[in-house]
Amino acid sequence: MKRILVTGGAGFIGSHLCERLLAQGHEVICADNFYTGTRQNIVPLLNHPNFEVIRHDVCFPLYVEVDEIFNLACPASPVHYQNDPVQTVKTSVHGAINMLGLAKRLKARIFQASTSEVYGNPIVHPQTENYWGNVNPIGPRSCYDEGKRCAETLFFDYHRQHRLDIRVARIFNTYGPRMHPNDGRVVSNFIVQAIRGEPITIYGDGSQTRSFCYVDDLVRGIDLFMKKDDGFAGPMNLGNPTEVTILELAEAIIKMTNSKSEIVRRDLPADDPERRRPDIGAATERLGWTPITDLPKGLAQTVDYFAHRLAREGARG
Repeated sequence: MKRILVTGGAGFIGSHLCERLLAQGHEVICADNFYTGTRQNIVPLLNHPNFEVIRHDVCFPLYVEVDEIFNLACPASPVHYQNDPVQTVKTSVHGAINMLGLAKRLKARIFQASTSEVYGNPIVHPQTENYWGNVNPIGPRSCYDEGKRCAETLFFDYHRQHRLDIRVARIFNTYGPRMHPNDGRVVSNFIVQAIRGEPITIYGDGSQTRSFCYVDDLVRGIDLFMKKDDGFAGPMNLGNPTEVTILELAEAIIKMTNSKSEIVRRDLPADDPERRRPDIGAATERLGWTPITDLPKGLAQTVDYFAHRLAREGARG
């Protein structure tokens, strides 16, 4: 049994990771400032004897004694990270510095949740880990893109200079239960709009593509990567290589929810990637990992989650 710190542990992905680690018998410390994470995500865990919650912002040092660290703290949806771009950069950069300093003191293995956004609007397809990306450093998305790129730099500099045991994963679009209904991400947006019978908003003509990984598959990949003792630090792509257009996604959700929603189009946001698909050859070869949840099954479970959540919120309202 290990004592494990998960920063951003009350977030969408973080809460699923905490749940998995507890099920394996570990002690888990969840650190979150609840900017985008919610207590609702971790309510089922609060009475677990091996679970502890600390309200903490990773922009400030944290003094705990742990064996491993998973650094997931950072708003990940455009709505949230563009709301306070300066704080987003601070969370990525100062947060990385503080968690790396903690890991160095404790000689602990540390995982960094990086992102496919480090590839920007890619001109290489699918994206492999040796691709350096095509990122606008001064655009409205750069607070997140460049913040995560700088965090990767810090992780590998600590690895080279201090021989720190690191794992860096580039996470592609992930979806599933516990997504925030107002986070502006395409899956949650479309599902909420469809359930409410509101117009489904597509930016551009809907031909841009994404690759959607169900959260259980992602968390399994993170866990396998962190446990692997082959000395490989990454970066490693984790995502589903099945590519779909945004229009196809909207149509699938409308059909699945039996919605009367109509599709409306808006102008494409600045620096929005045209194509996004991971090459997961490294994860498959090194970890034996591939996603096992196909999009129809994952969407059905996500739709069910949002239907129950919106029904509860409607009853309270």
